[in-house]
Amino acid sequence: MSATSTLPKLGLPATIIGLIAGIILTAIGVVFGFLQGLSVQFIILSAIATLAAFVWAWRFVIGQFVSDTPPPAEGEISEARRVWLKFRPAIYGLIVILGLFLILSLTIEGFFNVWNVVSLLIILTIIVLTRTLGRHFQENRSAFIGVMVLSGLFSIGSMNIDGFASANNIKSMLLFASFLGIASVGQTLVALLGGLDLSIPFIIGAANVGLLYLIGLGVPPWLAAIIVLVIGAILGVINGLLSYRLQGQALIVTLGTGFAISGGVQIVTSIGTAYGGNVFGTVPAWLSNLAAMNGSTFGLPVPPVIAIWLLIAIILIAGMRLTSYGRYLYALGVNRTSADRVMVSELGYWVSMYAVSGFFAALTGGLLLGWSGGGFIGVGDQYLFLTLAAVVVGGTSLLGGQGGYGFTVIGVLVLQVLSSFLIGIGLDFEWQQFIFGLLILPMVALYARSPHIRTQI
Repeated sequence: MSATSTLPKLGLPATIIGLIAGIILTAIGVVFGFLQGLSVQFIILSAIATLAAFVWAWRFVIGQFVSDTPPPAEGEISEARRVWLKFRPAIYGLIVILGLFLILSLTIEGFFNVWNVVSLLIILTIIVLTRTLGRHFQENRSAFIGVMVLSGLFSIGSMNIDGFASANNIKSMLLFASFLGIASVGQTLVALLGGLDLSIPFIIGAANVGLLYLIGLGVPPWLAAIIVLVIGAILGVINGLLSYRLQGQALIVTLGTGFAISGGVQIVTSIGTAYGGNVFGTVPAWLSNLAAMNGSTFGLPVPPVIAIWLLIAIILIAGMRLTSYGRYLYALGVNRTSADRVMVSELGYWVSMYAVSGFFAALTGGLLLGWSGGGFIGVGDQYLFLTLAAVVVGGTSLLGGQGGYGFTVIGVLVLQVLSSFLIGIGLDFEWQQFIFGLLILPMVALYARSPHIRTQI
């Protein structure tokens, strides 16, 4: 069977409407091409490509409404109506984006150019694919959507921002993604149980300040690092015990312990000094090499923190899928009662996941010290939002039992590429936060439309 034979057979009216719409869209593109002074050859080729792509897309999308099934019985919803309800948000999104692009092209001189047209086509392709192909990949739909968004963002950034795809910028994005990725380890594992850990940013700041403070007291740097990591894990155990005993209050409990940790560290480190919340000192060269842009890994010009994150990701992804410990964790997130009946310790898993969260938060704080060269209690503040955003954008369910660290890796990369893109076009941090919020809302709405895994078994 040829590829063309798989296309739906549309009625004559639908075909004519699609052809007319394609011609109108192509004509608008030709007019803008002449207004922008583009070459005639380029305009002709673009017009042919636009018309062909639109007609194919029209047949593909409208084909979703064509069905050979008999008409519905009285009182039932027709197949076409059901498909329309499913694809209506995507169609509205297409119309809004096309309208916005047209308005910008009419009002901003030079906006209509080849790169912006290609960027528009990429965005439209992402919308169409995530609403059509996504239904064929229900099990890993969030990963598919995340990869599509990541590819689109990187392509658009590469075409519109000078140096976006350069080796140095890619290394910079991976460096900052590594910090966020390591900090998000605990948030992912806790979310798989149906919990949240809002103490992560406070432990990051406390570890950042506490590590340099211990080094300043004369503690060997390697020993100080171990002490900080152990304390981070102990704080996680405390979070786990308290949140387990106060089921349903994990958010408030971890937020409260986070404030207590941050305040306690500032009290200890500010004794005898006028710099509350800040610690100054000399960071060991090996720690600086771990997290610096000019750091090297076995002689290669790659910051070791990137390799550390890659190793952590491989271990977690493989361990969660291939070991009984990982499968039991998913089982607890899906149905605690059933897991308890097969002798899976909910308390043990709950406490251990929060301990892991505290450990990796402390590790992130130590690595950030190597990057910045100075201790600052507020260095982890942005991770309160970003770790949650990475988990949500990646597609891990906050209700537990669905997702995984591989999904979070995708979410981390999406957020980092988006952040670099927004910085590249000159947006301030406040606007970046605003855009992140706009990104998270539709992603959460999209994932929330799928029933929870416990209702599917």
